[in-house]
Amino acid sequence: MWLSIAWSRMNRESKTNHYHFVTGKLAASAVRDVVAKLAEQHGFDYSVGVLPITVAALMTPRWIAKHLTAPEETTHLVVPGYCDRELRVLIEATDADLIVGPKDCRDLGQLFGEQSEPIALDRYDIEIIAEINHAPRQNVAEVLAIAKRLVADGADRIDIGCDPASPTRRIGDYVAALVDEGIRVSIDTFDPMEARLAIDAGATLVLSVNSSNRHLAKDWGTEVVVIPDSPSNLDSLDATVEFLSRQNVPMRLDPILEPIGAGLADSLMRYWDTRRRYPELPMMMGIGNLTELSDVDSAGVNLILLGICQELRIESVLTTQVINWAQTSVRECDAARRLVHASVQRGTPPKNMSDALVMLRDSRQTPFSPEMFEELAQTIKDNNYRLFAQDGLLHLVTRKLHLSDPDAFLLFDQLLRQPISDNVDAGHAFYLGYELAKATIALQLGKQYNQDRALRWGMLTQEEESHRLQRTNRHRGGASGAS
Repeated sequence: MWLSIAWSRMNRESKTNHYHFVTGKLAASAVRDVVAKLAEQHGFDYSVGVLPITVAALMTPRWIAKHLTAPEETTHLVVPGYCDRELRVLIEATDADLIVGPKDCRDLGQLFGEQSEPIALDRYDIEIIAEINHAPRQNVAEVLAIAKRLVADGADRIDIGCDPASPTRRIGDYVAALVDEGIRVSIDTFDPMEARLAIDAGATLVLSVNSSNRHLAKDWGTEVVVIPDSPSNLDSLDATVEFLSRQNVPMRLDPILEPIGAGLADSLMRYWDTRRRYPELPMMMGIGNLTELSDVDSAGVNLILLGICQELRIESVLTTQVINWAQTSVRECDAARRLVHASVQRGTPPKNMSDALVMLRDSRQTPFSPEMFEELAQTIKDNNYRLFAQDGLLHLVTRKLHLSDPDAFLLFDQLLRQPISDNVDAGHAFYLGYELAKATIALQLGKQYNQDRALRWGMLTQEEESHRLQRTNRHRGGASGAS
């Protein structure tokens, strides 16, 4: 939340501006460390006002106004991100422009354009068809519940996957249940009976049609997906397209994506060739053959495939999420189609647009200087524990003490050998163990660790409720994060 100033103005005027950064005693050394680098990089004057309070997060605008002493040359007053309400008293207390900064001082670079403003990702033009495999093996209620979850995740249409070994006359019940809920449905079958029953129940797309069943499609009165008789035989796809065109059957074309080891590159060329042959016809890509059949997290694969679809104007994708590493494919495709649409429209790579698909690692890390830890240890006046993870090491800092080790267990052993370890009761040990586990994961994966805050997993992030302030208020000798 930045107030009273625009990005362009900051970048243009920063060389003559004086920024006064307000913080508490605990974060003072960290703020100085971060701001000194920013001032050198962006060429602005600055001062750091350390107010008489330990934790900056406990400041209120009214309290800051009572204790504020800023240099006369101050043009911009930067207060911690926790001061996001009742700002009028601060605005009236200074002639400087007021900026509510980030909650973490390591993010102060955002004030100087180090991270661009978010790009609108509300537009897309690729339809997501989410398949429920072997749907008749489950009851109607179960399939309907799955369908609703998939729609909530971003699916535009639900594909009812039939069981080739056991055609069923109950297939219409499944389709009707979804259609009654306002869900668009496609049917995935080569069985004529199932196709007819599904269409009668409200299915509006049939997967798939080739030379074996195209003679039936002329009587269905619905759109179909045309595939070649064999993946490498585009002539057979041409023949089916010609037949259906004469019968005025609406269609979309899928040359079939093959997995790695079975002709992936050739199949991608077929999609390009099909688009060249039929620039006017809709197309579809079944992407599950790659995401389900490759030992790799599906998010990156989905982004690349959706990017190919966007550039080739392939207007729909068929996906499934059976294998565990692809269990959020629909959500991934929804995020990916927005990214690739913006990328192609802007003519720029899909970078710095969203972190939704940056799940395993983080887009950036903002470490402190090594000297900061020793300075922080000399500044702290209480026995609360501050944890950090960077440069391959876990760091524990408290009053007059800085410990570090790449192994959380050895770091904890070091702590227990210190005179202050008598305050490590069961609750503190549990807290430190929990936070050190998160910090260890961050080190292993190259993620940013922030004490008392959730690790960032892109669109899978689940925010944690921070108990830092409660601990700071109730347990002055306990474990607490730094602001």
